[in-house]
Amino acid sequence: MAKAGSLQAELEIKSPADKFFKVFTNQAHHVPNAASDKVHSVDVHEGDWETAGSVKQWEYTIDGKKEIFKEKIEVDEANKSFTMTAVGGHLLEQYKSYKIIAKVIPKGEGSLLAINIDYEKLKPEDTPPHNYLELVLSILKDVDAHVMENIEI
Repeated sequence: MAKAGSLQAELEIKSPADKFFKVFTNQAHHVPNAASDKVHSVDVHEGDWETAGSVKQWEYTIDGKKEIFKEKIEVDEANKSFTMTAVGGHLLEQYKSYKIIAKVIPKGEGSLLAINIDYEKLKPEDTPPHNYLELVLSILKDVDAHVMENIEI
């Protein structure tokens, strides 16, 4: 029997909520510029950069291996949250379902990111995706630094 789980984390960033939110919901093509040691490319697979429901393919390195993550994004503009649901890629070889839920909360001059990774294992003995959470947090930190350096984003 598969086992569902959830991992949570919070991250304080310096970026204004609107600008940070925009990178992931409308400008994901900037992410490889911000985190080139981790994310090699982000390409539109179906749809476009700005439309919710579009599918993007991420190529990244984790634990020394190159992997692909195809995700469909859903966006809640009012609450500054987005959900990336896996629809293909290496993650689905180990997890029946996998989604990243991020909420960007304005806090002073910066923001607070609330991150959830919801998943369901294919096999009970499989480990929770702690390494993927660490990768996501590392990418988010890199994007924060990139946004702060590139005011035009």
